[in-house]
Amino acid sequence: MAGIRWTIAGLLLYAAIRFRGAPAPSRTHWYTAFVIGGLMLLIAHGAVVWAEQWIPSGLTSILVATVPLWLVFVESAYKRAKPNAKVIATLVSGFVGVILLVGDLSSQVGSTMGLIAALGLLFGTLAWSLGSFYSRVAELPKSHFLAVAQQMIVGGILLFLASFATGEWMNVKLNLVSMHSFAALLYLIVFGSLIGFTCYIWLLKQIAPSRVATYAYINPVVALLLGWTLANEQPTLRSIAATVIILTSVAVATLIKSEPKRT
Repeated sequence: MAGIRWTIAGLLLYAAIRFRGAPAPSRTHWYTAFVIGGLMLLIAHGAVVWAEQWIPSGLTSILVATVPLWLVFVESAYKRAKPNAKVIATLVSGFVGVILLVGDLSSQVGSTMGLIAALGLLFGTLAWSLGSFYSRVAELPKSHFLAVAQQMIVGGILLFLASFATGEWMNVKLNLVSMHSFAALLYLIVFGSLIGFTCYIWLLKQIAPSRVATYAYINPVVALLLGWTLANEQPTLRSIAATVIILTSVAVATLIKSEPKRT
């Protein structure tokens, strides 16, 4: 599903931009697309769609909301900036919230797969953060849309390869795909990939990554409400407390600036 989504979106955007006269991307541009698409789509997005086999959507969105925390850390490391005490405190408190949430998740699913999926998802958020920051400093085509199209094409192909390697294609039964599922996939292609991802990559070039990642604030609220109303996912007091801790830490971390490292 993820491979179909990103490949179709990428090919449509690539064809449209090239038809409008954008020059063909260079080999360096394709290499950059391979790195960004691999980090953000294969590893990060792939971790989300894989983990949701065991993790409720609401809790998944909360774990994904740790992206701004990772971005603060990655940005500080790249700029060789020295995090102040407030930044360290918010990072620690944020990951305390993650530990609470993962512990609650493990007890809910009643197996180790929930814990493994949660850890895989956290690794995916780190990959998304690395890919987001790399997209700011990497050499990209002059056309922003062409760069995004390349990233989606490469990421989609890598997801296809991963699905083939794991044998998923053997379980695909197209006759069982409902119209609701097809409509949902079409929605993800248009609004999630062509519009949402394109806007996200463009914003990364305009403002600080930690500011862009604040989109993650609203995701847990929406996902928890939808999971509760549509999928009968019941939040626990522990998961609610962890959510408050994580979102508060993320909000504070993005408002604090690190002090430059003195040499």
